[in-house]
Amino acid sequence: MVTKVENIDQFNRYFHQATCHPQVSVGNLYDADHSLFEPTDFGMYCVVLMDADFGELVLRGSCMRYRAGTIFTMKPGHVVSMNLDPSVHPRGWMLAFRPEQIVNTGLGRDFYMFNFFDYEVFEALELYEGERRTIMNCFNNILAELHAPDDEFTSHMLRLCIGQLLSHCRRFYDRQFDTRKMGTSELVHQLDSMLDGYLAPGSDLPRRFGPPQVSWCSNQFHLSANYFGEVVKRELGITAKEFIQNKIIERAESLLGESKMSVNEVAAQLGFNYSNHFTRFFRNLTGKSPSEFRQTILSK
Repeated sequence: MVTKVENIDQFNRYFHQATCHPQVSVGNLYDADHSLFEPTDFGMYCVVLMDADFGELVLRGSCMRYRAGTIFTMKPGHVVSMNLDPSVHPRGWMLAFRPEQIVNTGLGRDFYMFNFFDYEVFEALELYEGERRTIMNCFNNILAELHAPDDEFTSHMLRLCIGQLLSHCRRFYDRQFDTRKMGTSELVHQLDSMLDGYLAPGSDLPRRFGPPQVSWCSNQFHLSANYFGEVVKRELGITAKEFIQNKIIERAESLLGESKMSVNEVAAQLGFNYSNHFTRFFRNLTGKSPSEFRQTILSK
């Protein structure tokens, strides 16, 4: 059975604390009722700092134990639970803010940068000690604003504080990508080989799944599409979608230039159900139709 948290009042009851603001709260996991860790959809955006390894997190079907100093995030619709370790008391902090905080606000305008809310549990942010202190300063700033006298600037200041916390998370994720770069280089090499195999003669993958997509590729690495995209972009300087499209064009040009297959047959070979979709795709990326490209090759 999944509990759904409908509002901040309900969230605060888990922490035995009063509500200071109707759309934002911070809870201390040390004070939390253990029912907090049963399967729950908090119906809000949440940022959780784990300050102890006190059990196994279960989120969207994946399980993970985190060392102290790890951050994971959730958004409305995510169901999370913890298989608690009875020998360790929960410690950490949990920010929750309602979706209304990002509707027609400056925080909402910048929210595209914070795609880590879609990362999988094993893609959590592992903080260095100095980074943890920075994150705790952000939590403390939010807490200070929540407990300050309410005035016309309260909601605005809270959004600024939340934005600062999320921006630091984004910065520290970038550092994490850099420190794992050797592994990401191997990932990109494997991706290149994987796409060559996907589009190779005799492969039935295009027929079964269509042209290769970011979602299919990320699934092969057991990564979320957003995290996978960040890895590829930081390694290659282009998006994962652009990299995949370039591989499709490379294969298309090879088939058009080196075989007697018709444009319709080339389109089918690459997974396009309709040749006009392939023609549009090819023209958008090369500036020429497949027939025009082939004529250029033949005229040389």
